[in-house]
Amino acid sequence: MTEAPTHRSSSTDAFAGRLERREVQRSPSSVPGREIVQVLTSIPVGVSSGWHTHPGEEVGYIVAGTVEMRIRGRDTLTLHAGEGFLIPPGTPHDARDVGPGTGQMLSTYLVEVGRPLVTLLG
Repeated sequence: MTEAPTHRSSSTDAFAGRLERREVQRSPSSVPGREIVQVLTSIPVGVSSGWHTHPGEEVGYIVAGTVEMRIRGRDTLTLHAGEGFLIPPGTPHDARDVGPGTGQMLSTYLVEVGRPLVTLLG
């Protein structure tokens, strides 16, 4: 039996107080031990998420604004509304809104069940 997705109004994780995040949905995955979590994140101008990791893949899409994405071991990406990105599991990365307005990104995570969605580094 497949469990129906849940919809949550807000997401409390390691970014609380730094970024505004709203969990859109959470559902079991067809991959054993994994769940799918979708989160809409707003990043104020000039604010950085800080270096962090996720316990699984992050597939992201820039909904609004311009976001500078630093991914350890790769060139820095400057992403504009309508562009996507992919972060491999456990890969340190940092997102910063470069303005002029608030950046928004929709991220879909395929993560290990029971682990924190976000782990801040340093």
